[in-house]
Amino acid sequence: MSNEHFTEPEVNKNVSPLDDFDNAETVSSAASSAPVSDDSILDFDDDPLSATSVSKKSLVIFFLIDTSGSMKGKKMGELNTVMEELIPEIRRVGEADTDVKIAVLTFSTEVRWMYSNPIPIEDFEWARLRASGVTSMGAAFKELNHRMSRNSFLNSPSLSFAPVIFLMTDGYPSDDYKEGLRELQTNSWYKFGLKAALGIGQEANDNILAEFTGSKDTVVHAYSGGQLAQMIKIIAVTSSQIGSKSMTLSDDTSHELGEEDVFAAKQKLLGQQIQELVSTQTDGDDVPFDTGW
Repeated sequence: MSNEHFTEPEVNKNVSPLDDFDNAETVSSAASSAPVSDDSILDFDDDPLSATSVSKKSLVIFFLIDTSGSMKGKKMGELNTVMEELIPEIRRVGEADTDVKIAVLTFSTEVRWMYSNPIPIEDFEWARLRASGVTSMGAAFKELNHRMSRNSFLNSPSLSFAPVIFLMTDGYPSDDYKEGLRELQTNSWYKFGLKAALGIGQEANDNILAEFTGSKDTVVHAYSGGQLAQMIKIIAVTSSQIGSKSMTLSDDTSHELGEEDVFAAKQKLLGQQIQELVSTQTDGDDVPFDTGW
């Protein structure tokens, strides 16, 4: 099967995948620029704490994936393959009291969700992606802001961990990404979420990715298929492990610190662990993406 061919996955009938990825829920760049209502922005201080206490906590892992035309060929083929391999590994992540869900947002000329709602990791199956169009990263940021709220994708009745948000791209945005990022930065789930980014090939701009994550330590680069597989697994598994664990911090006077300090500590720990793991990886003998071969 060609890497560019899409096959509709079979999933648990209790969930509602879209019938056809080409007919998936789409948001055009123009539509995404519409003002976001106040209701779509989560008041983080109130919402999670007012949720009903149950035995499990929820963790949603968001993958934001560039499917523009420059990803066509080896990049998209390798990404599809590694994501298929990654899902079983994520199923083993988290503790017994954590419900892990996956949401995949792709962006090219249009912005599309792979499924209409986050899917429990036990039921999730990867739908192979195809590449075409331009890089509407700003529109993707706006759509993520709209959906990342208790009124939409983060509507679990249980208490929720802050989400994991993983951005992958191989080039420069073709729209106003700064406007989209400014909107996203008003979202408390984004502020407190664990954020990481992967640049694919030589054209990805690490400075833009660091704007998204807030730190260069949580930005890595892959220049070949082997590196792409290594980096995706390192970031996805490490961020999921950290994101699904509760942390309590104390300062030098043994006073317990607040939520903001805990989330900052998690993000710092993510950066440290990513950089440590990346430093141990080998380049391998595979051909770089941008050689023209």
